[in-house]
Amino acid sequence: MEHGSDRGTERDTPPSHGAGNGAVAEHAPAGRIPLAVVVVDRSGLVSHWSTGARRLFGVPKEEAIGRPAVDLLPVSGVLPEEDEVLSYGAYSAYDGLGPGLESSLDGGLSYPAAGRARLTVPERSERGAPPPGGWGSDRVDVLWWAYPLVGPGEERLLVLAADTAGLRPDESDGTDGADDDMAFERIAPAFALHTDFPGAEELARRLPEILPSMSVDEGARIVAQVLELGYPVLEFSQNDRVPVTPDWGVPRRAERRARRERAAQAAAEGLPVPRELTDEGEDLEYAAVREHLEFLNEVSGRIGTSLDLSHTIIEVSKAVVPRFTDVAGTYLREQVVAGEGFPEGVPDTTTMWHRVAVEHTDEPGRWDDVVPVGEAMPFPAHTPFFQCMTTGEPVLVPRISEAMGHAIASQFEKRDIRPLINNRSMLVVPLKARNVVLGFMILLRHPERAEFNDMDRVTGAELAARAGLVLDNARMYTYQESVAETLQDSMLPHIPPRMAGCDIATRYLPGTLLGRVGGDWFDSVKLPGARTALVVGDVMGHGLNSAAMMGQLRTAVQTMAALDLPPAQLLRNLDDLAQRLGDSYLATCLYAVYDPIAGELHIANAGHIPPVLVRAEDGRSELLDLPTGAPIGVGGVPFEAVRVRVEPGDRIVMCTDGLVEVRGEDIGVGLATLSESAAHPAASMDDACDAIIRALNTRGGRKDDVALLMARLNGIDEDDVAEWRFALDPAEVARARAAVRERLHEWGLPKLADNAELMVSELVTNAVRHSHSRPVELRLVRGDTLLCEVDDDDHELPTLLSAGATEALGRGLRVVTTLAREWGTSRTKDGKTVWFELGLPRR
Repeated sequence: MEHGSDRGTERDTPPSHGAGNGAVAEHAPAGRIPLAVVVVDRSGLVSHWSTGARRLFGVPKEEAIGRPAVDLLPVSGVLPEEDEVLSYGAYSAYDGLGPGLESSLDGGLSYPAAGRARLTVPERSERGAPPPGGWGSDRVDVLWWAYPLVGPGEERLLVLAADTAGLRPDESDGTDGADDDMAFERIAPAFALHTDFPGAEELARRLPEILPSMSVDEGARIVAQVLELGYPVLEFSQNDRVPVTPDWGVPRRAERRARRERAAQAAAEGLPVPRELTDEGEDLEYAAVREHLEFLNEVSGRIGTSLDLSHTIIEVSKAVVPRFTDVAGTYLREQVVAGEGFPEGVPDTTTMWHRVAVEHTDEPGRWDDVVPVGEAMPFPAHTPFFQCMTTGEPVLVPRISEAMGHAIASQFEKRDIRPLINNRSMLVVPLKARNVVLGFMILLRHPERAEFNDMDRVTGAELAARAGLVLDNARMYTYQESVAETLQDSMLPHIPPRMAGCDIATRYLPGTLLGRVGGDWFDSVKLPGARTALVVGDVMGHGLNSAAMMGQLRTAVQTMAALDLPPAQLLRNLDDLAQRLGDSYLATCLYAVYDPIAGELHIANAGHIPPVLVRAEDGRSELLDLPTGAPIGVGGVPFEAVRVRVEPGDRIVMCTDGLVEVRGEDIGVGLATLSESAAHPAASMDDACDAIIRALNTRGGRKDDVALLMARLNGIDEDDVAEWRFALDPAEVARARAAVRERLHEWGLPKLADNAELMVSELVTNAVRHSHSRPVELRLVRGDTLLCEVDDDDHELPTLLSAGATEALGRGLRVVTTLAREWGTSRTKDGKTVWFELGLPRR
């Protein structure tokens, strides 16, 4: 075969059946002919022009590369009749390869095309140089093939052409010259082969020269298929198998001669000549080939319209029933169905296969109980299914015998599948991608329908190869979507529905157009004094980078919130951090601290859309007027915080702009809809969130991800809070224990008094010992739990120590750790807070 270098044509020619003649063939070795190879890129320009192309068309390589292909390849004339193209048995009597090639060059054909024509080309010498006396002209009979190239490269079309002179039989061939046009045996594009051709290894070695992206192993596999089936499967993708099927119905000369000999023998014996031995039988074969090609082209257009794996499975099943088969069952490997990574290794008898679709023409429900969709099962080694899944090749069973039906039925416990399969013709085809079997399809025909034959096996293999590629695309999309959702879910907090003095509900919606991973987030942080920090932020951009930035900023906000920084100071520190991390760190953020005892929101904004506050008294909603501030990462802009009075039952709604912003629409429209929908009464917080999503998500055009946080501010009644101040005197510890016991009895919580008293004693003792000047403060808050907080002016946080049997130090926090439901420490502006919680007894 020809490559990009100008190798001698004598070496770079495909094998043929016998010596050729004519201007070119006389220089070629016996049994080989030169081949013109032209590759056209997506711009219609020639990117490869072989030595054979120079010889055939008379244009040097340096003049051809980069020129429009339509200017170099003669394509004038009218389209030959359909049977002429299929059989190569006639050619146009005019110059030009015909509009079939022109349509391919223009991108008008998405399937392989072939033809035969006679050209007037410059007279050629042995090496393509002008002969002595200059160029003349020559009439050349040419066979050509045009293959659309599918793959990631720039190449769009592969054009192959050969002078038929090298294919004509010798005088000794015994073939009548009048039969010259029908004497051409079937030519496999890119090379001519016989089933007895001995040079398969050489052909496999030279195949990558014409298709550089193809490895030697891939070439060997293709040649093996050519030898078996008589037609090539060309591969142009680095990863995925993309079959390109030519017209394979052209009979070989030897087959045609044998057919005629059998017909002549039958006539000589006075027997009727079977139709398949006549020209009519040959025409029927051509019609069958044409029908199979049309079916494959039709199926190719019907599958792969969606990246949804379930939808693609249904498309593939419906594409083959009832035209090609009466029953189609699709099985996929467990990893594919589960949305996991690409399955590795050859399947074995333990591999679980999930039945994902069953399409049939039988009466409704007949297959549902026996072979339900969703069932998973392995297949033993003696079945044709195991043979298909391990070899990766189709398996044809002309008729399922009683014995085979019994063997298959033995896999179905307490179900007799034999009435559904016995005496039917079966074809099992693998669904492969990147040479790995993802699944297989079981195709069955009714007993009264024609059995599957070799041509059906080839068609089924082609269909399965295309379906496998489509399914793998859907599988990869589903897997990547699952990974993205898992990543996004892991980076978003799992907020408890109840915090001190408030109820919280959240929603996250992934982006619909720009990827499933984004930089929107929400959060809530428990603060000292029964307060809660509420956070919503949005990193600018989309994808994994934004999600990674979001994770960093969210962690920073949690850390700084635990230090009990005021909202404006927290945003200032976050802005400084973003600038240190890099110029690309830009985000908006809304940070609010809810104090349920004071009935107050303390809010600061960094370029975020304002929150909505819904008043419980009259149901009125309003967008809070806050200082906007600059986005996080801009730097040099101060942040301001405001305090907003709230009443028990009020609700605050915080969201990202993806919910309210629609392309082509003013954001004020979305904010107005948000404010209106937030005011609608709802039975629960979750229902209220869903109502907002429905109101804003039905407008269409949303592309960004969405984070939504709603908090109902219940407040904490003054009667549920008790506070004391104690001097820095060890004697005050006893007074603290007595005050706690007395208040718990007043609240009807005597069962908690012993444990609470013991832990308060330890914490107040530590506070008195380590405080400097300010009195120790003790607070009890009764809510969903009993919260106890001890404040002092020492900034050093206590640590949990290992205490020996005789050591006094280190026992206090051990006691708290053992008795408390939860405990913790946090720094404050004036010192620190140590707190613990106890669960309330059931009433």
